[in-house]
Amino acid sequence: MPHPSERQTKIDRYGQAHALLVAAVARYPRAMWQSRPAPNLWTVHEIIVHITDSEANSFVRLRRLIAEPGRAVLGYDEEVWAKALDYHSQSPEDALELFRWLRHTSYVLLLAQPDSVWAHTVTHSDSGLVTMDTWLDTYDRHVPDHIDQMEAVYLAWRVQAGA
Repeated sequence: MPHPSERQTKIDRYGQAHALLVAAVARYPRAMWQSRPAPNLWTVHEIIVHITDSEANSFVRLRRLIAEPGRAVLGYDEEVWAKALDYHSQSPEDALELFRWLRHTSYVLLLAQPDSVWAHTVTHSDSGLVTMDTWLDTYDRHVPDHIDQMEAVYLAWRVQAGA
């Protein structure tokens, strides 16, 4: 179990993720959001929509952890979702706004939880046992990890464009 100050630091970062994401996205010219550096890699546009779909799943998982500990939560196939839901047809602006609301309401909910809730667990269909702290670790890192991914797409685009 992490020290309470370490957990609070993660909760604070978790709550700041939307601002971090918006600032990152603003660095990339809109003209490159569709750039795919390799056939198996995502575009910035797809990454934005994925982050929001992931957040919708995490929104439900957090509520299960708090309200229904011991229950199951489902994983999903990110690649299948990106293709079947045609991420490029979805508005990245709408995705960013939905992400903002989902993340904010979960952040507020996290702040209100007593220490006893942090002992709750659920069973993830792909990952097995998930604690509140492992859930927080995953989603604390999620946006920064994808910002790194967007940066790699941007750098590849610059090389391809000769910039």
